[in-house]
Amino acid sequence: MTTPSHFPSRRGRVVVIVALLVYAVLLAWVILWKLETPWIGDAAGLARPIKLVPFVPSGDAGASMPAEMLINLVLFVPLGLFIGALAPTWTWWRAGVGALGVSLALEIVQHLISTGSFDTTDLTVNTAGALLGWAIFVAVRRTAGERTPTIMTRVCVSVSALALVAVVAFVASPLNYGPQRDVVVERPSSAVMPG
Repeated sequence: MTTPSHFPSRRGRVVVIVALLVYAVLLAWVILWKLETPWIGDAAGLARPIKLVPFVPSGDAGASMPAEMLINLVLFVPLGLFIGALAPTWTWWRAGVGALGVSLALEIVQHLISTGSFDTTDLTVNTAGALLGWAIFVAVRRTAGERTPTIMTRVCVSVSALALVAVVAFVASPLNYGPQRDVVVERPSSAVMPG
């Protein structure tokens, strides 16, 4: 069995970090603004519900759509590949905690700027996607041995290049996610204030 201590060369590491930065910017743009012009919603800073129960409707929040969950899963697979390429000695749980941290940061930001709401389904699915990417890295490491850093550098650059091409094609096309909107929950105003 090959040891997991094979790091990319210094040049390879720089290339992977640049590819990671490209991926990270694109991921943030997709998650926070759905590839639209960045904006901050009118409800930013206002108290809004947080969905704490994943996969099911809770409070004012409905259950996540299967297509949305699949998209989130796929969007975070590259994160696991990058974690494997840059931190090949990490265990699965450490990779999972790192991915959870990235997902948590994005959920908090989209909630604070009112371009989305905080949803634990997204945290779970995003982390699972990254762990799937990390598992792919482990499979590559087991089969490629000493060639793992070279292969993973190529994979990471390819993933970022494909993501960039896909984003440019999407932005240039007539497709879109739908109109941007503030995520505000309407509350009934029939409550009587104590006098």
